[in-house]
Amino acid sequence: MRNGSSGVLNEFRQGSPETFEAAFETLFRLHQRAVYGWILRIVRNPAAAEDLTVETFWRIHQAHARFEPLRGFEGWARRIATHAALDWLRTRRAESELSMEACADLKAPAIADPAITAEILRKIALAFQRLPPKLRVAATLAVVEEQPQKDVAAALGISVAAVKLRVFRALRLLRKDLASQGITP
Repeated sequence: MRNGSSGVLNEFRQGSPETFEAAFETLFRLHQRAVYGWILRIVRNPAAAEDLTVETFWRIHQAHARFEPLRGFEGWARRIATHAALDWLRTRRAESELSMEACADLKAPAIADPAITAEILRKIALAFQRLPPKLRVAATLAVVEEQPQKDVAAALGISVAAVKLRVFRALRLLRKDLASQGITP
């Protein structure tokens, strides 16, 4: 949305009720897929990503007065989406702590690669879930999804140095957790 986008963005920011709603609908149609994809990378749950996409656009709708058209819509929407996903991860963490103990008794299915057992993969996934949400999101986006650190920083509203620090801390905690389970990463 490069050509003519400033008009839509200005209408979204400060238009009359009719033009604001039309601009919002245009922005929703143009950016819904990208926002959904971004959230899905963070939460790894398609149903939750759909709900969080709606939540993100609700937050965007509510915060339209704070939007700065000159700074662009994509980064602003990504930052709001990231915060919605972080909020979801924080509430989910309490629920998953209980279910992780129940999962420990389950047998994982065998996989084709004999060098990597399903048990090790399960332990790695559980260790990753135990990371604090801020560290998990930074590690997911920067390491797993291989997003540029500057994009991760913009989405999280932090500096590139802070992204590097969060990823470093996440990897250190993962190594420590896995070592306590007898897995040498």
